[in-house]
This record gives sequence, C-alpha cells and structure tokens, in this order.
Amino acid sequence: MKINRKDFLKTGFATGALAAAPAVQAQPRTQGVDLEKYRFHPLHRFSNDEMVIEREQQGKPHAGKVLAAIQPHSDDIPIFAGGLVAKLIHEGYRGYLIRTTNDDSAGSGRTRAETMLNDERDTAAVAKALGLEKVYDLSYRNHNLDEINIKELTARFVFLIRLLKIDTIISYDPWVPYDNNPDHYITARAVEAAYTGRWDYPEQLDVVQPHGISERYYFTRRGPQFINRIVEITSHIDTKVRANMCNVTQGPGGHNGRRLKQRLAQQGLKLPILGDTDESADFNYIKHIVLDLDSEVHRLTPSDREVGKPFGLEWAERYYYRGRIPSKLDGYIKQNAVRL
Repeated sequence: MKINRKDFLKTGFATGALAAAPAVQAQPRTQGVDLEKYRFHPLHRFSNDEMVIEREQQGKPHAGKVLAAIQPHSDDIPIFAGGLVAKLIHEGYRGYLIRTTNDDSAGSGRTRAETMLNDERDTAAVAKALGLEKVYDLSYRNHNLDEINIKELTARFVFLIRLLKIDTIISYDPWVPYDNNPDHYITARAVEAAYTGRWDYPEQLDVVQPHGISERYYFTRRGPQFINRIVEITSHIDTKVRANMCNVTQGPGGHNGRRLKQRLAQQGLKLPILGDTDESADFNYIKHIVLDLDSEVHRLTPSDREVGKPFGLEWAERYYYRGRIPSKLDGYIKQNAVRL
C-alpha cells in the first residue's frame, strides 16, 4: 500500500502543536540536489517538501534560549548529536546534559562501582567539552530502564524542563524501529511524553512554573529513520571530536588511535591520516574513522560525512525535527485577513 508521507506526518508523527515557534532559522534544501537519488537510501527516508538544511549562523541568534541534551548513556550525545549541541551553544544557547542511566554495565572498570564512577567522570568531561553548564545524572540501572514506571521518568523530565526553562530538547527518536536497547526507547518515549501543561504534575508548581518546549531534535543509533532536517556541523566537527575523546570508558576515546598507529608500525605500515604523534592519532582516529568511515559506530547509520555529502556539506548530522506545526487556520488567516 502506498502511503502519502505528508498525510502520514499530519496524522502520525506530527500530531499536536508545540508551545512556541521554532527557535532555529533554517533554510530550505539547496538547489540542484537530486533527492530522488537518496529518497530510498536504506538508512533514512525523507521527502522534498519536508527537507530543511539548518546551516551554521554567525553571531548569537539564540541568545537567551536553553537546550537539554538527553541521553541514556555517556556516549550517546557526543557520537550522534555532538555537532548540533556545539553549534547551538556557539550560537547563543545555554545548555544542560541529562543522563538517565548510571552506565553500571557499560565500559571499563575493575568493578561495577568503578565503571559507574568512570562513566560519571566521562559524562562531566563531555559536558565541559561541548560547553554545557551542568550534568543531571538520574542514575537508573543500565540496560534496565524498561523495568521502571515510565511516568516517573516523564515527571522528572517535566520538572527539569520547568526548572531550567528548556526551549529545545535533543534526544533519541521515540518512533524509530529496530532499536533493541530499552534505555534508548524508554528515554525517548518519556521525553516525547514530557508535555508541560499547567494541569500536569500540579505538586511541582509550588517549586517551579509551567514551561513549554519549542522544538525537539531526534536522532537514532540504528536502522532507518524518517528525517526532515540536515544540520551543518562543519565548523564544529573538531569540538565534537574533542567531546568524544573525553568518552574513554565506553566511547571512542581511550587512545584507540595511538594503539592502531603502533600496531601498524609493528607491521611496517602507517596510515598518513593518523598523523605522526600519539595525540594526533587519537584525534584523527575519531574524526576520520569513527565519525567518517563505516566503523562500529556508524555500521547501521550513515556517517557524518555521508549525511552531508548529498547537500554539499563537509560534515552534517541528521534529525527528525519537531517544532510548532502551523494550523490550516493560521495559513488561511495569513493569506486572507485584511486590515479593518
């Protein structure tokens, strides 16, 4: 059965208007891009009338706005959304990092407690590298978020949205298929449910006031995703690399570049792209292998360079974006209203 993507969005993903107009000044897709060539790419789907390229902006167009980057694990935001976070912070946002699990089952450490501490330190370092002001660790058990009451997690998000006056959220896509990690999809669905009407969680209102989110950027780790926004991150790719270098315990940090360089040297080989020093090898390993080649990280999603290539961008990230959805009445009034 043929599904009209535009109608599907109106009745499916896109139901419900958000609180305010999108904070980002985005541009339509560039001319001369053959989207038909990429429409049925095995790892993403998009259509002409929805695709927007969000380019880098000069100055501080988003001064006064606040974002929350929400991740289950210490490596999610830096790998999949580090460029967007760095870009928005550079353009004037203030931001916070929220981690839902304690990562007790992920990464290196002699004991579970040591692993948790290592991941907590990495998360703090990632936040600092991206320019985020504070980390909120919610500390649920790793890989076990599906055992909690999702309304409890949603209520905690609502409280933080109200407390920090969050305008923009960056997190996992709640509707993407084939993600078998409960930490990902439970976090995402709780984020999606975190609407903040004044009748929700009234017990919080003695401490905080209602506050509505303007927009959400959703990313995915694996498989196909409906996307409607390509975000240019070329000027911020090095910041993204440095954030990932902080993620030693379970992310791509941890001197993988220098180890590869040394292993090749023992075979009488070298990769020029790694550079000549251990420091350059670590940096370039993340930039040109983790974030570019079809490595472990991007086995099931296109790399940052692959995302940007069809649009003439050196580096880019892809998202399903939700902002304010104009009503038909808004359009009718704009076209037909006259002055009294």
